[in-house]
Amino acid sequence: MVKDIAEYTESTSEYELFSFLAEKIIAREFNSFSALKTFLLPLVKDKKAQPVIMRCFEMIKRLNWGFFSEMTFQTHKRLWRELVIPDQSFPEAGDLKPTLQISNIYIAMLDIHGYTKFCMESRKNLSMMHTLDWAMNTEVRRISSCCQAVSQRERGDEMVVVAASATDALTVCLAIMDYFGKTNVVNDSNIPTRRQGNAEALPTFKISAGITGGNTTSPLIITEKGNLSGFLLNSGARLQTRANELSSKESRIMIAKQVYMNFVKENQGDRCSLVKNNAVYFFDTGHIEFKGVMIPTCEAVFKEEERYKEQFSEELVRLFGSIRESLWEQRIYLDLMDLLAKIAMVMPRFNLPLKTPINGMTSITNDSFMQLCRQGIKAYTSDEDYSGAVKTLKDLIFITEQLPAFDRLILDYLKGITDKYETLLQSYLDSMDREIQEKANQVYQGQFLKAYQAAKNASTVYDKLIAMGRKSPAITKKKTLWFNLIKANKEKMVFTLYSGKK
Repeated sequence: MVKDIAEYTESTSEYELFSFLAEKIIAREFNSFSALKTFLLPLVKDKKAQPVIMRCFEMIKRLNWGFFSEMTFQTHKRLWRELVIPDQSFPEAGDLKPTLQISNIYIAMLDIHGYTKFCMESRKNLSMMHTLDWAMNTEVRRISSCCQAVSQRERGDEMVVVAASATDALTVCLAIMDYFGKTNVVNDSNIPTRRQGNAEALPTFKISAGITGGNTTSPLIITEKGNLSGFLLNSGARLQTRANELSSKESRIMIAKQVYMNFVKENQGDRCSLVKNNAVYFFDTGHIEFKGVMIPTCEAVFKEEERYKEQFSEELVRLFGSIRESLWEQRIYLDLMDLLAKIAMVMPRFNLPLKTPINGMTSITNDSFMQLCRQGIKAYTSDEDYSGAVKTLKDLIFITEQLPAFDRLILDYLKGITDKYETLLQSYLDSMDREIQEKANQVYQGQFLKAYQAAKNASTVYDKLIAMGRKSPAITKKKTLWFNLIKANKEKMVFTLYSGKK
């Protein structure tokens, strides 16, 4: 047996050479292909030694490349080009780049809904648990390879996928969703997602996913053990969390807007199956804050029943613009109401019974929802009834929380904007009440003035009269008071959606 490289001769068998090198690789004397090649420099041009060197490379890759250990030059050409420093003598071998500050790397984080419940229900049927475990490991890796991506299971129900293009990243997420959800969104014969064998008995699962990448300012670090680290990984996890917050029971994909823009660029020429089949619509979801960083986001809408979102994208983008410019005096309220009315117009029909009537209505339909929006606009603009306008916002929150089909993102914006206006309301009402007291003789006439003076200590009647007084034309400069409060509280009125841990 060879005990030193100097002992190698033409009569040395490939087995002897490999055994000698394998012991050194296992002993961690060589953790990279470049170190191995330097050690074997005299043998590099030996045709008999070259197959052994490639077998040693595979061994080094399996032991040291961690997340990327199953990636090969043949199956993952795009990823290989981005992740590997190729060797000049052995083009199908090389070393992983330790830091990836390049644009063509994308991270997708996926989470299976109902995993814990499934495990609890299957605790007496371990074969089902083993089947799901096999699917999450073997089948997800197979599907990922078909999309030229690599994947790894993390912490039970989580999966991490790395791809070299926005198209690959989105395709692999949808393909995995097709497999677990028994759908056919990708519809590509080169990416089979139909379950085989025992996996057919598994129930359908919904998946939330977040995709980020395609930006040189967000580096991805590969550790010495081949694991992933860096902001790119964290932002992908935050997007997946946001997808789960918006849709805890249905599949949903949230992506960084950079991913969407790169997807469009990649498909200007040779179009992928998703574009050919018009399978995905990208819905602008505005900016979301992750640990002090603002990320422009989109939702990849792939369900036919949710394509109605295309019809109110213009109103939503207009609201985003008003929020960015902090136009709280008027535009944000009006843009929000226009958006809500448009959503009620285009979303599936509903008829919601109300336990507590709203403005005399005992049930809410699409049409009465739009009517409520019009009432809010009238209160805010022509009536200058800001208290009533804010009450309308709260009524709309109460209604939309009970509508399963109503988009959760819009509800979050509705709640956030209402909260900001509510911070002003009490100060506004206090100022109004002081003016009412000062001008009681002008506000109230005859019996109402007597009633007002007699009712100061009777809170119920007093409150009703105050509400009447707030609408009186004798109370001037209501709009000026409201707008001045907005200007005086600009710092408090900054609004962004936050997702993740504080």
